[in-house]
This record gives sequence, structure tokens and C-alpha cells, in this order.
Amino acid sequence: IMNVFGLIPIGLILLSTTTISSLQCNHLPLQQRKMIENSLQLLDKMGKKFPQQCLREKMSFRFPEQVLKPRQKEAVKVAIEEIFQHIFYIFSKNLTLAAWDGTAIEQFQNGLYQQIEQLEACVTKKQTHYFHSKEVNRLKLKKYFQKIDCFLKDKQHNLCSWEISRAEMRRCLQLIDNVVRKL
Repeated sequence: IMNVFGLIPIGLILLSTTTISSLQCNHLPLQQRKMIENSLQLLDKMGKKFPQQCLREKMSFRFPEQVLKPRQKEAVKVAIEEIFQHIFYIFSKNLTLAAWDGTAIEQFQNGLYQQIEQLEACVTKKQTHYFHSKEVNRLKLKKYFQKIDCFLKDKQHNLCSWEISRAEMRRCLQLIDNVVRKL
């Protein structure tokens, strides 16, 4: 009898955490909108106005917008999680020449990490009929972010390459924001 009563509090804890996490998932679009808004503000706070000398170095990376237009909400969430992981990766290295606000960078990285964690907790990674399109999307995103990564490497992570990449990440987050508003 003692063992049964010992299990009741554990069961209640498990039930409440499941309820809490499902409530968080229900409010995920709203949370994401706030986090994206915060991330955009941090991107602005990180650096100053786009340097004039970098204008001639503009680069077109062509974000694969179709990855954010699948029919299932789950596939969109998977794509968004993937995008956040790539952005986190890019903003986690060789930032020394960017000369940006360190606190803003750290807060930006933490915000991205929280978004990735929330999406991982809420997105069901079922092997369903959209598996193929998910893989195609994953490859398109990988190619897009590899272009940015190669651009940064080719320019030896100089100030302009970082500023151009920062502007591109801003555009990327704005596209996600537009999609999240429709979810």
C-alpha cells in the first residue's frame, strides 16, 4: 500500500508537466511571434546602421521561401526549427570581426536556443507522407545556409560579410514571422 501512495505524487507531477508542455505548445505561435520580435530587436541592437562601404558587396542568397509553404502546420514548424538551428550555428562562430554588442549577441543566441528547444518539444517528428518533402526542404535550407557560411568564409568573416549576413538573417526572421502569424 505504501508503494501505491508513493507513486501518486509522481503520477501527478508527470500529468502536470504533460499538461504544462501541451499548453505551451498550444501557445507556440504567440510565443514565437514574441521571440522573433525580440530577436529582430536584438539583431538591430547588435550592430549599428548598415555600413555604406558594404553596399557594393551586397549578395543575393535567395531564401527558399517554398519551405515555409507546405500544407501541414507540422512541416512548417519543422522547417522553422531547422532555420533557427542554422541561424544559431552561423551566429555561434567567428564573430570577432563583426564588432557587435556582445550582450545583444548572447541574448540573440539564447533566444534562438529557447525557440529551438520549444519547437523540439512541440513538433512531432512522425514519419508521415510529408517525409519526402521535409527532406527536400531540409536540403534546400542546408544549401541556402551553406551559401551564407561560404560567403562568410570567403570574406574571412570580415565586417561587411557579417553585416550582409545580419541583414539576411533579419529578412529570414521576418519571413518566418509572416508565416507564424498565419499559423
